[in-house]
Amino acid sequence: MKKKTEWSEAWQIAAVYVGTVIGAGFATGREIIEFFTRYGMAGTIGVAVSGVLFTWGGARLMVMARRIGAASYDELNRYLFGRMLSPFVTLVMTAMIAGVTAVMIAGAGAVFEEQLGWPRQAGIALTLVLALLVMLFDRKGLFGVNVFVAPMMVLFSSIAFIKTMMAGDLCRLDMAAADYSLKAMLSPFSYTAFNLAMAQAVLVPIAREATDERAVRRGAMLGGMVLTVLLLLNHMVLLSFPHKDDYDIPMAEVVHTFFTVLYWLYVVVIYGEIFTSVIGGMFGLARQVRVWVPFRGKWLGVLLVLLFAAVSPFHYGELLSFIYPLFGYMSLVLLWLLWRRQLPRR
Repeated sequence: MKKKTEWSEAWQIAAVYVGTVIGAGFATGREIIEFFTRYGMAGTIGVAVSGVLFTWGGARLMVMARRIGAASYDELNRYLFGRMLSPFVTLVMTAMIAGVTAVMIAGAGAVFEEQLGWPRQAGIALTLVLALLVMLFDRKGLFGVNVFVAPMMVLFSSIAFIKTMMAGDLCRLDMAAADYSLKAMLSPFSYTAFNLAMAQAVLVPIAREATDERAVRRGAMLGGMVLTVLLLLNHMVLLSFPHKDDYDIPMAEVVHTFFTVLYWLYVVVIYGEIFTSVIGGMFGLARQVRVWVPFRGKWLGVLLVLLFAAVSPFHYGELLSFIYPLFGYMSLVLLWLLWRRQLPRR
C-alpha cells in the first residue's frame, strides 16, 4: 500500500512539473520555435540536451530543497547563492516569475482572440477568475488541475505527431537545415535554466510537503522524461509546418491545417496548459509573499488577480520574445549552482 501511495504521489508531482513548464509558449508552439525549431536539425539535438537537463535538474532541485527543509524558493536560494546574494536573487526571481505568469495570462487572451474570435480581455478575465477559484483549494487545487490537463497534452501531442507522420509531411521541409551557431548551442541550456528557475516556485514547496523523498525523486524524473517526449513530438511536428512563424499560436494552426476534427478540442488543451502555468506561478508567488507579509490566502489571491489584470494592454508575442530569452540567460547561474552544490545528507 505504501509503495502504491508513493507512485501515486510521484505521478501527481510529475503532472505539476509538466504543467508548470508547459505554459503558453510551450503548448502553443511559440516557445519551441524560439529555442529549438528555428535551428533545424541542431534544434533536435538541443531538444535531447534539454530533456536530459530537465530530468536531472528537476530531480536535483527538488531533492535538494527537501533535504534542507526549504518552504519557499527564497530558502533554496539562500542555500545555493549564500546569504549575501540570495535576497537580490530572490527579488529578481520574484520579478521573473511574475513576468512569466503575466505572459501566460496574455497567452490566454491570445487564445480567445486568435482562435475563438472573442475579445482578448474576456480570455484574461476568465483566466484570472478561474485561477482565484483554484487557489482557494491551495495544494489540492494545484494537483487536481495538473493531473487532469497534463495527460491531455501528452495524448494530443502524440496524435499530432502520428497524423503528421501518416500524412508523409514529417520534417519534410526543414530537417535538412541546421544552424550550429553559439546561440543554437546555448539555447537548450538557457531554455531549461529559465524553466527550472520559474518552476522552483512550485517544486520547492511541494517537495517539502511530499510524504517521501523517493516519491519526490521519481516524480521529478517522470516529469523530466514526459517533458522530453513532449518537446520532441512538438518540435518534429513544427519542423513540418511551413507557416509556423506567422502565428502567435502555431500548434493550433497545425491542428487546424492537418486534422480539423480535433481542432476545437486542441484549443481547449492549449488553454488548459496555459492555465496550469498561471496557477503554478500564482501558487509559488503566494507561498513566497506569505513569508514576507502575513496575508490570508483569500485576500492574497485577490491582490494577485488585481495585479495581473494589468497585463491586458500587452500582446503575447511581444512579451514572449523579450522576457523568455532574457530570463533564460539569467537563470543559467541557477543551473550551474545546482550542478556545483553538493546535496545535503539525509
